[in-house]
Order: sequence, then structure tokens, then C-alpha cells
Amino acid sequence: MPITLYDCASAPSPRRARIFLAEKGVAHDTVQVDLKSGEQLGEAYRQINPQCTVPALRTEDGLLLADNAAIAAYLEARFPEPPLLGTTPEEKAEIASWNWRMEFDGLLAVAEALRNGSPAMAGRALPGSVAYAQIPQLAERGLARTAQFFDLLNARLQGREFVATDAFSVADITAVVAVDFARIVKCKPQEERHPHLLRWRAKMAERASMAL
Repeated sequence: MPITLYDCASAPSPRRARIFLAEKGVAHDTVQVDLKSGEQLGEAYRQINPQCTVPALRTEDGLLLADNAAIAAYLEARFPEPPLLGTTPEEKAEIASWNWRMEFDGLLAVAEALRNGSPAMAGRALPGSVAYAQIPQLAERGLARTAQFFDLLNARLQGREFVATDAFSVADITAVVAVDFARIVKCKPQEERHPHLLRWRAKMAERASMAL
């Protein structure tokens, strides 16, 4: 059985998995799930992933992994080169810490703004099978958090080539996806305020995986 990625080309979360797979050079099948039409909530996809989310990865042995953390852990163990989660205990810890910060302070901040502020997301304030109502105040908070995230990342990248350790890692993947995702809520880094972030993002664009 080939590795299969359940994907949505326009969504940020499965993009993280696509980039990770590309950096590892892992051959896989792809099945597109149309989030705009609500395909993820249909019975056919529920049978595949009851959480009704993407990405999901079906392993060669038939195991279904339904989140980026599990997908990254599996791929790193199954295909250890090049390492994206670190090699030493210290590297693993630093990368895990910064990857979480990129997710919590970046991706989740943008998602908070989008899901609570977009009319198209009414009743979909959180991903998954349960319908949650929007809270407009959380949209405002999400925008403020996104601006703070840019400041945080810019400060971290001063004098640095990568977000964590001295090598490209999953933390860079998550950070790139978060920065790019912020465009959907009309937020982007500013040349004068975030020069280190913009330098790093331009360097990241040289990697073929970032076009995915």
C-alpha cells in the first residue's frame, strides 16, 4: 500500500505535510479533499478520518495519522534523512519548542482571526466535526496576535539563518506556512519593521518544497 496524503491545496495545515514530504523526498499518492464544498464533513471522508480534518496520512501499513505532529513523527522515524526534527537531545528539544511557538503564536493566531471573522466560516470557528459559533472578539485578538507573531519571529531571526538550531527544520516549515497564511487576513511583514523575517523568507523561497 503506498503512503497516501489526504490534502487540500488551498489550506495551510496540509501544506505543512506537503513540504515535509517534499523535503524528505518521500513518494506518495495524494487525494484532494474539497474543504470549500464541505467534503471533509461527508460520510465518505468521515469513514477515512472521523476528525473531519486535513491533512491525514495513510501509512504503508494502513495506519491513519490525522495531525501534523503525528505525520512528522512518523516520517522522521521512517525516513530519517534529512533530519527535520533534530538529531541530538538538545536539537530535538529546541526544534520542538520553536515549532510549537510557530504553531501556537503564528498559525493558530491567524486561524483565530480568520475563523472568527470571515462570513464564509460562520459555524466553523474551529476545524473538525463539531460546529462552533464565531466570537468576533477572538477575530480582533487573532489579528493582534498575528502582528505580535511577526515581531517575535523577526527578533528570533536576527543574525540567524533558521528558526531553530543551525539547520533547516520543521520549525521553519511551520513558520513559513504561518507567515504566508497571514495574507488571508490581510497581514504581512513590513520591510522596515521585520527585515530579518523578510530576509529569512526570501531565503526559504529558494527551496523547491516551498512552492508546494
